[in-house]
Amino acid sequence: MVKPLPRLKLQGFNNLTKALSFNIYDICYAVTPEQRDRYIEYIDEQYDADRLTQILSDVAEIIGANILNIARQDYDPQGASVTILISEQPVIDKKAAGKDVISDAVVAHLDKSHITVHTYPETHPHNGIATFRADIDVATCGVISPLKALNYLIESFESDIVTMDYRVRGFTRDVKGKKHYIDHKINSIQDYLAKGIRQKYEMFDVNVYQENIFHTKMHVKEFDLDTYLFEANASDLSFKERLRIEQRLKLEIEELFHGRNLA
Repeated sequence: MVKPLPRLKLQGFNNLTKALSFNIYDICYAVTPEQRDRYIEYIDEQYDADRLTQILSDVAEIIGANILNIARQDYDPQGASVTILISEQPVIDKKAAGKDVISDAVVAHLDKSHITVHTYPETHPHNGIATFRADIDVATCGVISPLKALNYLIESFESDIVTMDYRVRGFTRDVKGKKHYIDHKINSIQDYLAKGIRQKYEMFDVNVYQENIFHTKMHVKEFDLDTYLFEANASDLSFKERLRIEQRLKLEIEELFHGRNLA
């Protein structure tokens, strides 16, 4: 576990904004158009607005944030979004105000801290590839850190590829008037990942330390065709068919990981 630096003695509020952004991809192969439709239905069931709300509510608890307001939406034909407004300290005494009052009272409250998720299930119309993408943002200000939720978020989704960006913005002043542009030690996002996750994924960094920008990309090391087939087993396919599907899947993984089309 990465230990934080000793807490700074500040003149006032900690104005540093810490933002963690994820792109998570789950890749699947569905042979027929009917199977591809059922895959989309499966994803929409597994990750509907209610499930996503629960995941993000758990994130708020993990990082020690207070939930101020929740907005959620399921889309037609597919996909869902959830936005949770959070704060480091409660804005209103919940016991005094009551649960219903809290929800209404903070809708217009301007806070720099929020957690959002948007899902994008889609299928290729011809080659059988189905891809589920989830975009997640956790932005906090003050002492609370989105890095505490890293492992939980990765494990909450079926993640073949994960792209993460972490940035600390702004500054805060200590009691002597000195500006601090970061309040914790970090060399890489990887430092905050659990051992099991580090062993499962191949990982690469692109960090800009002088700007407090950290970028990590990762993809699963092992390739087992059965884990990618939807409503099918590799043993039921011919050797030639297995080889063709593996090539398509591996190309899809490489293209999404590198963010470009490959020949």
